[in-house]
Amino acid sequence: MKRIVILGGGTSGFGSAVLAQKKGYNVFLSDFGTISQEIKEKLDSYNIPYEEGGHTLEEILSAVEIIKSPGIPEKSPVICKIREVGIPIISEIEFAGRYLDGTKSICVTGSNGKTTTVSIIYQIMKSAGYNVALCGNIGDSFAYEVATNHHDWYILELSSFQLDDMYKYRADISLLLNITPDHLDRYDYKFENYAASKMRVMQNQGANDYFIYGSDDLIITAELENSSVSVQQIQFTTVDDFSNRKDGAYLQDGIIKASLGGKVVTIDPQKMILRGQHNTYNAMSASLATLAAGIDPHTIEEAICYFRPVTHRMEPITEVDGVLWINDSKATNVDSVTYALNGIDRPMVWIAGGKDKGNDYEVLKDIVDGRVHTLVCMGLDNQKLIDYFSGIIPNIVSTDTLEGAMESARRSAKSGDVVILSPACASFDLFNSYEHRGNMFREWVTNNCK
Repeated sequence: MKRIVILGGGTSGFGSAVLAQKKGYNVFLSDFGTISQEIKEKLDSYNIPYEEGGHTLEEILSAVEIIKSPGIPEKSPVICKIREVGIPIISEIEFAGRYLDGTKSICVTGSNGKTTTVSIIYQIMKSAGYNVALCGNIGDSFAYEVATNHHDWYILELSSFQLDDMYKYRADISLLLNITPDHLDRYDYKFENYAASKMRVMQNQGANDYFIYGSDDLIITAELENSSVSVQQIQFTTVDDFSNRKDGAYLQDGIIKASLGGKVVTIDPQKMILRGQHNTYNAMSASLATLAAGIDPHTIEEAICYFRPVTHRMEPITEVDGVLWINDSKATNVDSVTYALNGIDRPMVWIAGGKDKGNDYEVLKDIVDGRVHTLVCMGLDNQKLIDYFSGIIPNIVSTDTLEGAMESARRSAKSGDVVILSPACASFDLFNSYEHRGNMFREWVTNNCK
């Protein structure tokens, strides 16, 4: 019996372990940190052996293949040792993709907009009557869904970490929304390495597959010039008018037009519950993806217009005494914050900070000037934010707790203002995840703003 070792005991690792066991492998799971009680109980229910609090190299190096959870850095000592001895390392996505048995998938990546876009696609596909799974960086583990259910379609949100160590997997429909600097600390602080990782979403696609991309993004268009993949390339744009072209999405007199294979989706952004230019992009890409999947245009139009914001992404919490509180905890990079702040036409108190990932805040200076009157820094090291925005934002407050940040924001906010948590940073200095950060923000607002 071939032995597979799973590194990482989170959702991805557990799902991979279950699938590997069901496919007849001798499975062992190892986590350098602590495995949650919930996951441990699940592993026990499947009789999957595991360890936590460190890695036993003899156990790990006896594997014929290693499945690495996306949160584990390539430079970690255990990965370096595995690379040294030559045991293949793959991602959960690569492993689960081996067992789809003809089921199709839509894979979405990009620096920003992934969660909203996959959620829209998922809703459209459900509205069309398909049995669909929402997996990857959102929802359940892809591997676990493959192991325990049968679906018509898998809708995958993929981070660059999940695309790394993916080699043979092929998406039927792939989407690349944008590429802006993010996670550079994981890519030797080289933007080109990060961009190359994002481009992996289209690898192995052929002439019958679709690659949908934002052609306003010059990084993507430059990368495509060096690509030899023979996939059908479909563009979406808010800048160029290519209404004379057969397929693609664009704006015509402010109205979204998305066409593919003779079918046309028409959406007035003013009729969408989702607002802002970034959601125009998301609606365009989701329209093209679901047209490619064969969904009727009317179903697409209706589902997009009535789709509501996802949790932690421009999520309105409440408006009290004229102050609107917005949870945008998922904005963990500068470009995502750019979209968020640009979409607000009221004075702002901006809560930012956390674990910096090599951010360059320069692009935000013009956006915040005259619009953000207070910056509340929430992190263990706020000096970089303070240095960038001193002299631009009139009032800057440095805090190292959620409670301190929220009290400062409340004191600074006036009627007519928006208080927005849009951190531009990872959450791991004070919180377990961006979800944890967003949930704590929502809980504080709900309990204290009445």
